This record gives sequence, structure tokens and C-alpha cells, in this order.
Amino acid sequence: MKEKIHPKYVQAKVVCACGNSFITGSIKPELHVEVCAKCHPFFTGKQHLMDIQGRVERFNKRYAKKTETAPSAEAAPAR
Repeated sequence: MKEKIHPKYVQAKVVCACGNSFITGSIKPELHVEVCAKCHPFFTGKQHLMDIQGRVERFNKRYAKKTETAPSAEAAPAR
């Protein structure tokens, strides 16, 4: 490896917008972030998951219609 071309890897202080801070490794001594594990909705339990069941039912309904129309479309050219 070449000498003197790699950046210094130092301990960095990460500061979140919510006020939480922790130490990690980086090439910059201080990092500012908007969201961390303490304030992210997924980790705090405040995130609301979308209702996927309705989407699955809608897909099955559309797919069922296509399978019903496909045999009648094939029967028409056979005349």
C-alpha cells in the first residue's frame, strides 16, 4: 500500500438533532445527523405499518378477473 495517501481514522462524536450523541469511528472528528436509533420512528415503536392485506386482496381480485376473461378470449378466435 502507498504511504501517506490514506485519511486518518479517528474516534468521531456523532450528534443527532434530538440531542443524543455517541462515539464511533470515522475520518471526520464530528458528525451531525438528523435521525438516530433513539428518535427514529421504527426503533421507537411510533411507526405505523400500512395495511398490506387490502393490497393483496385487490391484487387477487384483479388476477382472478384476468384468468376468467382469458379462456373466453381464446375461444373467440377458434370459430
